Amino acid sequence: MIYPKFKRLIDFVLSFLGLVILSPVFLALIVAIKLDSKGPVLFKQKRVGIHKTHFPILKFRTMKIDTPKDTPTHLLGDPEQYITRVGKFLRKTSLDELPQILNIFIGQMSIIGPRPALWNQYDLIKERDKYGANNVKPGLTGWAQINGRDELPIDVKAKLDGEYVNRMSFGFDVKCFIGTLISVAKSDGVVEGGTGTAAKEEIASDKETLYEKNSNHW
Repeated sequence: MIYPKFKRLIDFVLSFLGLVILSPVFLALIVAIKLDSKGPVLFKQKRVGIHKTHFPILKFRTMKIDTPKDTPTHLLGDPEQYITRVGKFLRKTSLDELPQILNIFIGQMSIIGPRPALWNQYDLIKERDKYGANNVKPGLTGWAQINGRDELPIDVKAKLDGEYVNRMSFGFDVKCFIGTLISVAKSDGVVEGGTGTAAKEEIASDKETLYEKNSNHW
């Protein structure tokens, strides 16, 4: 009961430091995105937060503005042609997720926790209910992300999220954080274009409603 409050304090402090320290990186990526292709720098998506509430998650844009609207990446005939040059780098390095530091700072997310599902990923949300994984704050990275990432089927991912809930502690969060750094360095579990089992519900998140409404563009 004590750790969740301590966890929020850690999230607040580290996200604040992250925004300050990484501000040059943010600026460099913003410039690169604008120079590489037309369109907004950021986009937001409706995701599932703690207790199945909804919140807008932030990401750097990785797709071209002429990408067919409301079409998941894995359903595009040739997804590579729609991903920008900078976007490929952002996806491979997971730097497209950096704006979520702001989501963490304002309390919508945590650094470590189950990755927030899309609002319409009903199968994943239902499966997570079995393990209480919808009752904790979603994270920038988590136990499932260092144990398969895009390659995991929904039932396995939900089970790993449930395992995280049961083992949630400072030590386990540190383990997940270090594991994430290793996974990102190796690009483990990244399946571009939807060839993996879970790409139909996780990689699609990078494109769900990129151009759904102009109000969603930043």
